Amino acid sequence: MKDGFIRAAALTPEIRVADTAYNAEQIERGIDEAAENGARILVFPELCITGYTCQDLFLQETLLSGAKEALRRIAAHTEGLDALVFVGLPLEKDGKLYNVAAALQDGRVLAFIPKTALPGYAEFYETRHFMPAPDQVDFLTFEGDTIPFGREILFDCDGVEGLTVGCEICEDLWAAQTPSTAHCLAGATVIVNLSASNETVGKDAYRRQLVEATSARLVTGYVYASAGDGESTQDLVFGGHNLIAENGVLLSEAKRFENQTIYADLDIHRLRHERRRMNTFPAPEKEGYLIIPVHMKKEELSLQRFFPTQPFVPSDEGMKNRRCEEILSIQSHGLKKRLEHTKSRCAVIGISGGLDSTLALLVTARAFDLLGIPRENIRCVTMPCFGTTDRTYENACRLTRTLGASLTEVNIQEAVRLHFRDIGHDEAVHDVTYENSQARERTQVLMDIANAENGLVIGTGDMSELALGWATYNGDHMSMYGVNAGVPKTLVRHLVRYYADTCGDPELSAVLLDVLDTPVSPELLPPVDGKISQKTEDLVGPYELHDFFLYYMLRCGFSPAKIYRIAKSAFAGKYEEDVILKWLKNFCRRFFTQQFKRSCLPDGPKVGSVAVSPRGDLRMPSDACSALWLAEAEAL
Repeated sequence: MKDGFIRAAALTPEIRVADTAYNAEQIERGIDEAAENGARILVFPELCITGYTCQDLFLQETLLSGAKEALRRIAAHTEGLDALVFVGLPLEKDGKLYNVAAALQDGRVLAFIPKTALPGYAEFYETRHFMPAPDQVDFLTFEGDTIPFGREILFDCDGVEGLTVGCEICEDLWAAQTPSTAHCLAGATVIVNLSASNETVGKDAYRRQLVEATSARLVTGYVYASAGDGESTQDLVFGGHNLIAENGVLLSEAKRFENQTIYADLDIHRLRHERRRMNTFPAPEKEGYLIIPVHMKKEELSLQRFFPTQPFVPSDEGMKNRRCEEILSIQSHGLKKRLEHTKSRCAVIGISGGLDSTLALLVTARAFDLLGIPRENIRCVTMPCFGTTDRTYENACRLTRTLGASLTEVNIQEAVRLHFRDIGHDEAVHDVTYENSQARERTQVLMDIANAENGLVIGTGDMSELALGWATYNGDHMSMYGVNAGVPKTLVRHLVRYYADTCGDPELSAVLLDVLDTPVSPELLPPVDGKISQKTEDLVGPYELHDFFLYYMLRCGFSPAKIYRIAKSAFAGKYEEDVILKWLKNFCRRFFTQQFKRSCLPDGPKVGSVAVSPRGDLRMPSDACSALWLAEAEAL
């Protein structure tokens, strides 16, 4: 489907043990409901046509014949249906019995995939009835058609570029050598699992972890459908614990014991991007595999998938706090190592009363505590000029005082005016020269103080500013160690808020909260009525939009059209579509034109899965052309 999305469904019908006609009816109802909801990959539980708990009834000809008749009926029911359906049944081949998944589409049985790992331990007795999958693909006759039979079968679906589906059955997932591993190495991007996993205490958590971890390890979508209410409870209870995961992220989960149908929109293009960028994920090796083409109509899917507006920030409060603590630790330990290596016992920070310099100072204080260096060795330098307001100035002073650092004030107005005279610039002209002269003067002051004190200048700029190029080249762009270089602006806010909530110091907490309440600004233009006149987000756009664009462009490799599509969904009701598009174009333009600044960034710690360091995640030419990206954005 458009943009690489495909909807999958994991269904648990309420069956009757050994009543194949009734079970076929329930499966057909599930197919109709799922198809109506836009699902194109439908997965039912293991042996759902008969029930998993038939025990020695599996050896009865009557049950086996009933299962084949039910499969004929279900296959016929899929005629005209643009979906790939997997159902489970016992099937005899060459006088032996197999636990198989039948793949169906448009009235046809496409293939039978037998189970490989047959458990014969604890409560399981499958080896009593079934044979494991043979090593090679064979064929059998069903309803006059020759049908492929074997483990090494993949379904190549043309409705979504890169959508290739592989199948395994229940215990196959638990085995040391899973069929899914071979499937994905042969090119599968989605794995379906027909399962009958009974419930015991704690097993649901293990099952969930197994599905998540498998989808992450194989960089795949994983659709897991399990047996539920209706199976025999003679000795076991089945909970219908259906799960859909994608690359380590659980997209949908059924409530146990309710026989739910769950849906999720898998992003095949994102999976392909992830595999492309991972040089450790090998090229497909399809030798021994039978590839069955499956035609699906290409149509736009009305997305049901949730896209968080702040992809860098966990939505769960507990996880967010743990993430903040971890990031602060990464930043402070990175700086600690640099201070140790350079034998510096002094750090110099330009403190403005804004968010970024506040975070940099908090990180530096932690690093000094780790080294046992007195915080008074942190030289905070406030450098008021034409745009400085009382609020930010006072916050800078209060923050420095409450953290126990040293404060130096260097008013740079006279120096900047002298510079204006030297270069012949009219102070009344508030252009980029007017602004950048202040930023570069501040950097010069910091560098020279650091030289005098044998210290390091700590960079304060964050990753969002670097992505947009919202930094003065050789001004605030430059430092001796940039502690915030891996932290996007939306996350900076949460880190400062976390510190305010956990520091245990009411005075420090109060100043941090006021910093958070202050508009983001470089304060390079004169204030109006004593208030900030230059608000960054009015000029370059809302940082939450830019961080959204940044994440999905760099982490996921999405095109502008796809980013725009999901941004409209994520920010519906908050930003008008034309506003989103305006700032998306601006992001694409600035991201390309400002690469030259990122090409010579100071060292700084990577903290997440997205980074813009030229020595790490982003190797990009400074003169790359943005024409393709902008043309796509202009066409929206």
